[in-house]
Amino acid sequence: MPVPAPAATLSVLSEEFAADPYRHFAALREQAPVHHEPEIDSYFLSRHADVKRVLTDHEAFTTETLQLRAEPVMRGRVLAQMTGAEHTAKRKIVVRGFTGPALQDQLRAIRSNATALLAPFLHRGRIDLVNDFGRPFAVQVTLDVLGLDKRDWRQLAAWHHGVAEFITSVTLTPERRRHCLDCAERLEAYLLPVIAERRRHPREDLISRLCAAEFDGVAMSDGDVTALILNVLVAAAEPADKTLALLFKHLIDHPGQLAAVRADPGLLPAAIAETLRHTPPVQLVPRRARYDTDFGGTGVPAGATVFCMIGAANRDPEAFTDPDSFDLHRPDLGTARSFTAAAQHLAFGTGLHQCVGAAFARAEIETVAAMLLPLLDEVRYSPGFHYRETGLYTRGPVSLSLDFTPGTAPGPGGRPGEGNPGRAK
Repeated sequence: MPVPAPAATLSVLSEEFAADPYRHFAALREQAPVHHEPEIDSYFLSRHADVKRVLTDHEAFTTETLQLRAEPVMRGRVLAQMTGAEHTAKRKIVVRGFTGPALQDQLRAIRSNATALLAPFLHRGRIDLVNDFGRPFAVQVTLDVLGLDKRDWRQLAAWHHGVAEFITSVTLTPERRRHCLDCAERLEAYLLPVIAERRRHPREDLISRLCAAEFDGVAMSDGDVTALILNVLVAAAEPADKTLALLFKHLIDHPGQLAAVRADPGLLPAAIAETLRHTPPVQLVPRRARYDTDFGGTGVPAGATVFCMIGAANRDPEAFTDPDSFDLHRPDLGTARSFTAAAQHLAFGTGLHQCVGAAFARAEIETVAAMLLPLLDEVRYSPGFHYRETGLYTRGPVSLSLDFTPGTAPGPGGRPGEGNPGRAK
């Protein structure tokens, strides 16, 4: 294995870092926990305590960077830009669309989408869990939640990809910037007639709830609703496919832990939580320093952009024992709180702007993983498969080609059922 570059000479924008950021995190935490990148005049924080401080001190570290990083493609202000009563009210509207009775309807949609997408591959005994399943699944389920037509999912996914690229790119060429803005404009043009129709004829979906909602006695404008729809689309669809594929990668790489989860499905939430800690799909969270700030003797000037390195913070030995090891049994994981703002890991952020879709992400990934584990029996990497990850801001596998022996889906109550259509004939 190549020796990691010294933190003093390392650039987090380099190809070397992009190839495998995890092997550089320890050097950054120990030698340059406040790492400055001159090319973009930004500071990268890698210690758990520093990252948590930034994410929870909303007075000293603001989300003003999103005016440039998100607002142009979100077509308006997103939840993370809001504070006070406005943030509380609008966040509550969105959260209600992912919890309570709405969640039960979504679980049915999750199972239905997963079943339909899996069906063509079960008899083959081979599936790319990213490209054949995870990416279309994440988008289609989110469209179900919103109440958008899934027949348009490929076009919507292409536009969504452009929006997500704009938000998650640390550097962006003028050509890619124009492409991303064009995607946002086309997506907005698609949504505006839908919003108008939902105002006239509400349904039981999140767009209808947003259209009917009020803040300070005034209905939200079409721009407000559009921004929140795009907020949900990016927040719900972006991490799900990555986390599902990473979960299976880690379990395949640790056959003892895979066997433990198969024997006791009650361990699945811990396996998901450890996946989020060990390899979080969102690696960077930006903030702007409102004041001159000191981090252990290193100063960050007022107005500077600060990037919280979630992957590095989640591997900090000051926060987790043996942090570079994947261990779903680790006592410092805190599974019960791992999908809340009280989580020790920071994969969903923390504080006021913790990811609005955290509870939904748990239900989504847990439901699908519970379906997949018995269906993908004897699961292993396909012959000749070479694993590779990409992404600086968000990170996940390019693909995950798996071979398996078709198994039996769980029946009622989670027990294996008879006559499953996916069963090998």
